Amino acid sequence: MEFSIKTGHPEKQRSNCVVTGVFEARKLSDNTERLDAASNQFISTLLRKGDLEGKINQTLLCHQVPNTLCDRVLLVGCGRERELGDKEFRDIIHKMITVLSQTGSTEAVCFLTELTVKGRDSRWKIRQAIEVIQNALYTFDKCKSQKPKERHALRRIIFTVPTRRDIALGERGVSEGLAISNGVSLAKDLGNLPPNLCTPIYLATAAETLSTTFPAISTAILDEKDIAALKMGAFLSVAQGSKHPPRLITLEYRGRKDKRKPIVLVGKGITFDTGGNSLKPGPNMIGMKYDMSGAAAILGAIQAAAELELPLNLVGVIPAAENMPGNQATRPEDVVTSMSGLTIEILNTDAEGRLVLCDALTYSERFDPEVVIDVATLTSACIMAFGSITSALLSNHAPLANELLNAGTTSGDRCWQLPLWEDYQEALNSNFADIANIGSVPEAGAILAACFLSRFTKKYHWAHLDVAGTALRRGKDRSATGRPVPLLVQYLLDRSQKAN
Repeated sequence: MEFSIKTGHPEKQRSNCVVTGVFEARKLSDNTERLDAASNQFISTLLRKGDLEGKINQTLLCHQVPNTLCDRVLLVGCGRERELGDKEFRDIIHKMITVLSQTGSTEAVCFLTELTVKGRDSRWKIRQAIEVIQNALYTFDKCKSQKPKERHALRRIIFTVPTRRDIALGERGVSEGLAISNGVSLAKDLGNLPPNLCTPIYLATAAETLSTTFPAISTAILDEKDIAALKMGAFLSVAQGSKHPPRLITLEYRGRKDKRKPIVLVGKGITFDTGGNSLKPGPNMIGMKYDMSGAAAILGAIQAAAELELPLNLVGVIPAAENMPGNQATRPEDVVTSMSGLTIEILNTDAEGRLVLCDALTYSERFDPEVVIDVATLTSACIMAFGSITSALLSNHAPLANELLNAGTTSGDRCWQLPLWEDYQEALNSNFADIANIGSVPEAGAILAACFLSRFTKKYHWAHLDVAGTALRRGKDRSATGRPVPLLVQYLLDRSQKAN
């Protein structure tokens, strides 16, 4: 899809389709009023007949509107004018693209980006519009023998801004929206691949592809011998039951010429999770190919940062492995030694994500990070608490947590903070090692998992995002969402502004 920015009046657009808004009680937006006046009240006459009330998700496609230069006018219900917020704006854009895709239009001029959304400028509205549109049009057919026929003819959308002074903001919105959407699509593609294709080695290849595409990115891949040499006993304990060898993937993006400390992003890369010898029930394994969604999100966010040429230094660390049962696999009650030197009693081999992450978090110390953020589909407890709406956030540094919360609000890819109090740590005590990999109580699973990780993050500011509920859609429409790429990129954009 091609996107561009312009100013202009709706009645003067030579276009397949002009898109404008109508609020509840059939109140016309400013640009719809212009169309109505030019057409001698053609639109208001239709509305008085009851064709459109202006509620969100209502649309009316008008042909041959008098005294206009366009083939069609698409009227989109925008709800109550004073209640048009972030979610409502995204909803009306989603409805717009759904209807446009069903028409014969090859291009459209969208005036919805001139609507007033409280606290949001043209840059935000256009970026959000592009993300919503690209998300709605995304398909994954790489494993189909017969590709579906093209569902829509739409090739170009032109967004309007109120004045020429807004064009620069709009163009920034386009570049950011495309970069974020491309990062989301990469994360979705990796997540949606079947686990026999998306192995740890495949993830390593995907990282290397980024380094060949973007000169500012360099990649280092460590194999199982290298991992063993680093004494990553926790990481290796997860991988030892699989024929697919593990990989420790490191990406470095240099957006600055100085030696400013990097932001380190760590992503859980379990390419399939059977639970190991603590085997999951068969139905619970459906969707376990998405257990590398944290890794996919890190790759997507770093790609977006490189595409936008953000003035930051970033490091991505991805421990990639497959968790399988077998006579070589780790047993419950095995004790392993992590890279940090802490010993871990493995009481449940299905709590494997924290085992690969703890060594990756220790490894992150060598980069002398400004902050470290890990992303993982870590606990079913997070799904029980938040469903698919918000990711869980836990952190040992309040300013970092606040920055991520704000980035989530701005991006629409929200997170919610849970406590990381010392009171929870006692549940991780072990009689036979320094720490157990699961808690001694069944409650507070998401918090206890983060408490485990916090034992390995004493030397830097750290935040943990549990995306078990948000990284994929479940049910018959099962697929990757690409979250939290938008949140991460918004955080990086915010940090870029501070860096300058």
